[in-house]
Amino acid sequence: MTDSVPAPGLKQATFAGGCFWCMVQPFEDLPGIESILSGYTGGHTDNPTYDAVASETTGHAEAVRIVFDPDLFPYVRLLDIFWRQIDPTDAGGQFQDRGASYRSAIFYHDDEQRRLAEASRRELQSSRRFKGRIVTEIVPAGPFYPAEEEHQDYHRKSFGHYRLYRQASGRDEHAAKHWPALLPDGELRRRLSPLQYEVIRHGAQEPPYDNPYWNNKEDGIYVDAVGGDPLFSTMDQFDAGDGWPAFRRPLHEGLLRREADLSTSPPRIRLKARLSGSCLGHLLGETGSKQGGHYRINSAALRFVPKEELAPQGYAGQLALWDRFL
Repeated sequence: MTDSVPAPGLKQATFAGGCFWCMVQPFEDLPGIESILSGYTGGHTDNPTYDAVASETTGHAEAVRIVFDPDLFPYVRLLDIFWRQIDPTDAGGQFQDRGASYRSAIFYHDDEQRRLAEASRRELQSSRRFKGRIVTEIVPAGPFYPAEEEHQDYHRKSFGHYRLYRQASGRDEHAAKHWPALLPDGELRRRLSPLQYEVIRHGAQEPPYDNPYWNNKEDGIYVDAVGGDPLFSTMDQFDAGDGWPAFRRPLHEGLLRREADLSTSPPRIRLKARLSGSCLGHLLGETGSKQGGHYRINSAALRFVPKEELAPQGYAGQLALWDRFL
């Protein structure tokens, strides 16, 4: 059993979303995520095993316990990722896995988590994204029993079997149907300028020099214009001489996704925001090489947050960037 108190400044979050093999990768490599442990919780027996839980006699559910820094990745963002992994209308399990051990549940660790979880469930229900009633439980967190070592980071240890299992489960098809990466097209058009829409939605490129951030000198960070995730810092920005914002590195590589862009010859590496799916720009050359590879990003895909506005706008955790240089 693991119920140790996390280090100062860190918190725990516990989610059940069906097979725990599939509930680790969506949260890993994100800023502020310290650890993710697969295990069993919510039942009435001590020290359950995988086989015992699968027998449906323990009351436990397969779950993951996440230790995170709320200043870098708030609990509400964890909730958003959680809902996107599951079918919250299924009371009998998740996807091809049936039984109470595969139920969906949010196990809250304090009253604030309970309040936020209940609010997010109400919002999801009222959104009518799903036709049925949301049945995901929101219950107090209890003892958490780590799963056997072979089940930890299963998506890495047994990559081939994991991919076959996940593809056959129907989980990804369900997510693609109910949670397209970007906001609905109409909402994107309402929120964005025509240029922003073309850049973010279709991967267009804004004009060089005629954009707001290519030569920005003010201290601060750049966040995803759609999702709000912190992507780049002015401390890593430089003038690449081509009229677009250029960065030596991102704030958090885990918030970016790389894709092949075959629209040019030779092909390039397109950069997208991992959580919103927004098209951002391209990775040119090799970062860290003598040729000076860098991240070339469209201003239209970004929103600038000045250093003095980081705390008021919920990005206080990013202030440590400047502390390192004092």
